[in-house]
Amino acid sequence: MSDTQQPERGVFILGGEGSHRGLFGTQNKTRAWGTVAIIALGMVFTPSFGWVAIVAAVLAVGVLIVVSSGTHNGSILERRRRQRRYRTARQSHADEYIPYDPDRAALLTTALAQTRKSKEKTDREARGAWARELAAMRANPDGCDGMGWLQSGRGVPGIAWHGPAGEEPYLSVAFAVSGQLRGMESPENVILGAEAFGAFLASKAAPSSLLRVVQPVTRVLPADTALQEFWVLNNIDPAAPDWAKASYEEVLLESSRGAMVQRHYVVGRWPLNSRFVQQARKYGRGRDGWRKLMASEIESFRRGLLDCRNGWVEPLTARGTAAVIRHMQNPSRPLDLVRDVEPTSVGERSPGGEYSAHVVDGIDPETGQSVQWWHRTAAIRADNLTVAQRRPLWLLDLLVGRELDVIRTVTFHIELVPAVEARHAARRDLVSDMATEVSETANGRIPLDEGSVRVAAAQRRRADLAEGSGHHGTNWVGFITITADSRDQLAMASRELAELCANEVGIQKLEWLDSYQPAASGTTWPIGRGLRPHTPTFGARVMRMLAGGGDKEAIA
Repeated sequence: MSDTQQPERGVFILGGEGSHRGLFGTQNKTRAWGTVAIIALGMVFTPSFGWVAIVAAVLAVGVLIVVSSGTHNGSILERRRRQRRYRTARQSHADEYIPYDPDRAALLTTALAQTRKSKEKTDREARGAWARELAAMRANPDGCDGMGWLQSGRGVPGIAWHGPAGEEPYLSVAFAVSGQLRGMESPENVILGAEAFGAFLASKAAPSSLLRVVQPVTRVLPADTALQEFWVLNNIDPAAPDWAKASYEEVLLESSRGAMVQRHYVVGRWPLNSRFVQQARKYGRGRDGWRKLMASEIESFRRGLLDCRNGWVEPLTARGTAAVIRHMQNPSRPLDLVRDVEPTSVGERSPGGEYSAHVVDGIDPETGQSVQWWHRTAAIRADNLTVAQRRPLWLLDLLVGRELDVIRTVTFHIELVPAVEARHAARRDLVSDMATEVSETANGRIPLDEGSVRVAAAQRRRADLAEGSGHHGTNWVGFITITADSRDQLAMASRELAELCANEVGIQKLEWLDSYQPAASGTTWPIGRGLRPHTPTFGARVMRMLAGGGDKEAIA
């Protein structure tokens, strides 16, 4: 915070900037680099074609500005990109998902080979259906592609091993937590809890820490009366009249009607880089060393969560994590149902075919009947937040469900950036923003409000990261997935969510991740997916390279 505007304790300012400044400041990078390319081509062809090349370059720049200009519905270029992505997925059946079955896959492959030369119309139609089913059959759904397990035994923490295409591989562990607040709590306890969680993040952001991302997850779902019903079956008087039993059942139904409960998880993410591998060698050879190092990291993470005022913290087993993922796709499955779950079976069948929804076909374990659930995911970014003072419970309206009566999952991915790197980036951004503001006010012009907001945000960030403050930097993004049992209900819930976020929470815009909703669902699963890591500066990369993984001869 700036020295002249220190807010009261427990209040912070969030919003206003969502990325660091690049070579072209905060401009649209596609437009900036496209303009440079067009000007370069114009200069090359001007000697040959004269004024025609100059006019063509000017027109091309104008068209680029039009198609890349952002609106509340995104730019024309973004919309075309989403539509092309959706058409490609439909044509290749990549939007569909069928859990992999080796026996079924072998049968389909054999059937395709046997009917390859047949010209019968029925055989051609069958071949198309078989090929489509085979193309949709995969080991993991799009939300967790490239996910396996380093440790998946019973009774031990499940360590997921991720190798998504185009990203750095990493390990993740999910923890079930009680949450910091239980029942009626005083404002002082709320502030203490927020400060304790901030201290926990700061303790894990040091350059020596292997942990890089923390993902709190809150699952909001209807109240489950199974425990109360079980108590009644074991304690009710057999001689009680039928009207008394019916009365108690009515009490349970009325008390749970419209009520929503929260389940909380926290996920840790450890990148599999050279530092991790070198540290693991001190614990043992190969994967055994990885597991022993992760056992130490898991215990440290657990102690940190307990220290920041959680009542209890338990790492989920691989089966427990898979059960949570299956439940988030098919809410008809109880959240803790693990008896029929294998760690390698994390997907529910999806027929695909929807532009702005992830549709799942599942089975209700209690009745055995088929059910269908519709999911839609949106991103919450810093530059779409209203710049305002916020308290620790600023997301309460989104979590409690006072005005939103749908199943939903809210999560934030928080990448921890060491103070030295964050301080350098903040100073660079402040210089860039102040230079932009000076240029805008030259010759008596009135500056844009956006420039003043960026300068104020950069000043606050630089003051927060002052030497000796104990603060570190973060790179974060939020996601929310809403779930309904029909297309119409999902459309209504989408409108209600957008209205609630704009009016009560201060989120001006929800960025719906349409055209790839099946993959977007994975951003709210407890697996650490969805965050684009921050790009360190050249100096920070050099310092990381010089630091290496530490002395090989050191004990730790």
